[in-house]
Amino acid sequence: MSTKRVILDCDPGHDDAFAIMLAVQHLDVLGITGVGGNSPLGNVTRNALTVLEAIGHADDVPVYAGCSRPMVAELVTAPMFHGKSGLDGHHRPAPTHEVQRGHAVDFIVDTVMGTDDVTLLATGPLTNVAEALNREPRIADRISEICIMGGSVTFGNWTPAAEFNILVDPEAAARVFNSGIHVKMTGLNLTRQCGFTSETVRRFREIGTQASEFAADLTEFFTSAGRRLDDPTVACMHDACAAAWLIGPTLIRSAPMHIDVELSGKLTRGMTVCDYRHLCGPHPECDIERDAQTGYKGDDPNAEAALELDYDGYLKLVYDTLARYQ
Repeated sequence: MSTKRVILDCDPGHDDAFAIMLAVQHLDVLGITGVGGNSPLGNVTRNALTVLEAIGHADDVPVYAGCSRPMVAELVTAPMFHGKSGLDGHHRPAPTHEVQRGHAVDFIVDTVMGTDDVTLLATGPLTNVAEALNREPRIADRISEICIMGGSVTFGNWTPAAEFNILVDPEAAARVFNSGIHVKMTGLNLTRQCGFTSETVRRFREIGTQASEFAADLTEFFTSAGRRLDDPTVACMHDACAAAWLIGPTLIRSAPMHIDVELSGKLTRGMTVCDYRHLCGPHPECDIERDAQTGYKGDDPNAEAALELDYDGYLKLVYDTLARYQ
């Protein structure tokens, strides 16, 4: 396990489940905070406990319930992908552990103020993180960085312009990107490179641990949900990529950019507006070292955008992680 201290803020969600499995094995997870997103708050906190029990770490990692709805808008959920429970497809019993007393926002504030070098790993809407910044602005000077799954350098999924996690609470996302904290954005342009296939599921079954069987069940459901909606027959466990970036920084190639969030556009609300004019050409997939010499034409970078995934290395990390859960 790494000594990197993290708070995992999430809305499980099948892909959040993989982020939890990776983070708990390789990082020092101080706690998990739930936020309304893929499913309502009660579901996502229960699902976090389910994942922790499946991997045998429910006694080690506390789970806190946070904000049940966005800062301004009504909550939007995604049952068409994650099912009624938010984590359909597995065969685990209801969790026997319980959510901790106290609010997730208080846990984030208290932990950051009392612990040095905390990283926030956020794989859902950013409501809890933004509310923590509003409640105690001093945490902006104490958080090492925020690594999120959300947004995109290129396209959206919930709308043509906006990715789901950002669109659910764009005001919160704008607060985070403008907080002065370094943000690592693992967006759709990166996570669409991480698809799990039927061969991945076969490997999960072959590993034969309780965790790998759980992972196989989740992947099969998530793949079938996507197929029903005419998506490709792969399961992109988006949130796991953000965890993988913290665990193995060389798994992802990235570039510094100034990123902000559109709040009022009729067609673009929730879009992460990424300024990569300092890179060559109209596309960000280029030689960063060479193109940085051309000079930056916009605002100073406030974030780092993931661009390219080492897919084989990522799969190896996932397989090795599931095998280590005995």
